Amino acid sequence: MAGKGNYFDAIVIGSGISGGWAAKELCEKGLKTLVLERGRSVEHKKDYPTMLSNPWEMPRRNRISLADKLENPVVNRCYAYQEDTKHFFVKDKEHPYQQEKPFDWIRGYQVGGKSLIWARQTQRWSKYDFEAPGRDGFAVDWPIRYDDIAPWYSYVERFVGISGNYDGVETLPDGEFLPAWEMNCVEKVIRERILEAYNDRYVMIGRCAHLTQPAEHHLKMGRGQCMARNQCYRGCPFGAYFSSNSATLPAAAATGNLTLRPDAVVHSIIYDDTKEKVTGVRVVDAETKEVIEYFAKVVFLNASALNSNLILLNSTSNRFPNGLGNDSGLLGKYVAFHNYRGNVSASFEGYEDKYYFGRRPTAVMMPNFRNVHKQETDFLRGYMSFYTAGRGGWGSFKDLPFGPDFKEKNSEPGPWHVFMMMQGETIPKENNHVRLSANDVDAWGVPQLVISIDYDDNDEKVIKDFLAQGSEMLETAGCKNINAYDTQQAPGLDIHEMGGVRMGRDPKISLLNGWNQMHHCKNVFVTDGACMTSTGSQNPSITYMALTARAVDYAVKGLKKGDF
Repeated sequence: MAGKGNYFDAIVIGSGISGGWAAKELCEKGLKTLVLERGRSVEHKKDYPTMLSNPWEMPRRNRISLADKLENPVVNRCYAYQEDTKHFFVKDKEHPYQQEKPFDWIRGYQVGGKSLIWARQTQRWSKYDFEAPGRDGFAVDWPIRYDDIAPWYSYVERFVGISGNYDGVETLPDGEFLPAWEMNCVEKVIRERILEAYNDRYVMIGRCAHLTQPAEHHLKMGRGQCMARNQCYRGCPFGAYFSSNSATLPAAAATGNLTLRPDAVVHSIIYDDTKEKVTGVRVVDAETKEVIEYFAKVVFLNASALNSNLILLNSTSNRFPNGLGNDSGLLGKYVAFHNYRGNVSASFEGYEDKYYFGRRPTAVMMPNFRNVHKQETDFLRGYMSFYTAGRGGWGSFKDLPFGPDFKEKNSEPGPWHVFMMMQGETIPKENNHVRLSANDVDAWGVPQLVISIDYDDNDEKVIKDFLAQGSEMLETAGCKNINAYDTQQAPGLDIHEMGGVRMGRDPKISLLNGWNQMHHCKNVFVTDGACMTSTGSQNPSITYMALTARAVDYAVKGLKKGDF
């Protein structure tokens, strides 16, 4: 069904981190824009039911019930899934998919998407990350370089609000920063000792999308300073961390050009064989199951990486029988992710007269130091490392008789402990792919996604190297009781899926050009994780934001010139 009010200048599919940015940029440039979100409506603050709750106010003291764990085993493996946050996560039973190989697909279907529950870490790519595939001969060469995106990093960073130091490190370029968080005393000691022992490594405080010192434009939007509460996944009542709900969608709405349509499950993108272009989007109402069609001059696909692949694969026509824009046959292939399997824990003696303030929302980070300037190991690429030091022990003396001694003992922190983890780059491979089920559909008649993604020998070598190097660095720094281990977790828990609709110069081996525009369908742009040619070792969200703002600028100029 298509009504008179179903025509817009632009349609954005998805309201998460990249979709929110597409909406903001399109609306601010004067386009009447429809944002389609398959999940329910969530308004900033109004729909954060646990944002100020105390643990004792929750029926299970923030624990997940056994019934929930049994019914939803995938989402229960996510670090952020608890009693106070579960309303922002997709339940396994309600949204099935098929695992040809083990893959934990973590999703958040609501207005704002996973921008409400992301970890908020933001590092720019360096020139070496964009050059790597072409230099080292994997995936395909990126059609852009760091200099193409650097101004757009700055543009989005100023709006988002990124805390960080100006470190002057070429492998992790500086950005537009608010004041940084501080390392604690033990983290500083470890940093000093690593820098003294290694000449190829850098150690710096993490950069994250938290307002440590809000700028005037943040305050005007109603956003405030981060209180270091560590309750971020509940939704922040201060708007102190960046989300679509607190920042980009309100900015889009303020223009008067935004129409937001929740409960709209996108079935497919409509291609008109006669006009030889996309004309709109076909939607299934999540509640009534009514099929509705919306029309626009340009479509931005930002449904999150795997869902964007699903939508394109399901968008068939006489011109594109194998999925929209899929002349190359590569749609859904070369999907990659981040490798989180390596962890190292340790203890640190001394400093028991020292503590720290608040619950800092970021860790200490180390940019990749493997294969940066040239290929030099028996594996491709490398990994970022993150570490934190803290004191546990609070409330651990449970067997003492109740009374003053119980209170005193349980009011004291324990010794210092250290935790280090890897964030490894994986190499896109054709056999790591997604496709549509030939037989099974979801509750809205959309084919279920079949996911066939796994680790390979390169990933195993990267894990082995991190465990060895991480253990060595912590030992060099004076840590004790070092324990290096492989979590053996399935892909997906990183929640950093990328690829399947990759960018490239040649339409024969890529789906998108250097402007995130489909080679064979000029009025469709893909700017979420699906567009990524390779993964780098950095957290990807700030790159999605920058690519989106850049692509909207190009698309609007093209519309004005009548290019599509």
